[in-house]
Amino acid sequence: MVPTMAETKIASPCVGVCEIDTLTMLCRGCYRTIDEISAWREASLDVKLGILKRTAKRREQIEPSKKNKA
Repeated sequence: MVPTMAETKIASPCVGVCEIDTLTMLCRGCYRTIDEISAWREASLDVKLGILKRTAKRREQIEPSKKNKA
């Protein structure tokens, strides 16, 4: 089944802090790689969901204390 436009319309995880950390090579705001950032616009639903899953895992690993505050 082909997903509808609404099903593929997932908001970008960008939070407006667009700076790549030179140590991790991840955006300091959204925890995406450059490749993930550039692929987002044309990415399929599955790819976007994979990116979101990876960024959530990265956020937990890099900032574990924030998970407990949420």
